[in-house]
Amino acid sequence: MSVIQELHRQLVRKERSATEITQAYLDRIAAVEPTLHSFLTVTGDRALAQAAEVDKRIAAGEDIGPLTGIPLAIKDNLCTYGVRTTCASKMLEHFVPPYESTVTQKLQAAGAIMLGKTNLDEFAMGSSTENSAFGFTANPWNPERVSGGSSGGSAAAVAAGECAAALGSDTGGSIRQPAAFCGVVGLKPPMVWCRAMVWLPMPPH
Repeated sequence: MSVIQELHRQLVRKERSATEITQAYLDRIAAVEPTLHSFLTVTGDRALAQAAEVDKRIAAGEDIGPLTGIPLAIKDNLCTYGVRTTCASKMLEHFVPPYESTVTQKLQAAGAIMLGKTNLDEFAMGSSTENSAFGFTANPWNPERVSGGSSGGSAAAVAAGECAAALGSDTGGSIRQPAAFCGVVGLKPPMVWCRAMVWLPMPPH
């Protein structure tokens, strides 16, 4: 059973609330970020507000989907309305998009919770996440090593237990390489024009 499936089961059975789950991930982010630097922006207040809405839906007896109430991280080259999107570049350090990307729109419609935006090589050009204008992301298994790239922040966040899953992007190895470096599973839709990806924790051995 994946982490997402287990969290969904806990929510449906009311063993844990979406707020409790989200707060646990935010606490984990606060604990490990000084070392890893997986995130460029953490949207804690927004995430807790989203979680509270999910809890209201569950309390009202509403059926929820498999991603409802699941805390995710989003690579910082995907536009998020009202939330800073930098592409890890000083050029966009203060850019706040007036629109939402399609993939994050779909996640919002599914009830997923956004914990924040993850680090990357600047404009996704690199293979180690050392080329971010805001500092590199360390490998969770050995902070002296790189996490791969360009989506190293997303892969490291999943490997470190900072989120249930994360979105990244791919141009030429940005799925396979960070997945291999950080010991997680990278999934890419099998269409050449689709570049969204999801990072998942490795299943237990």
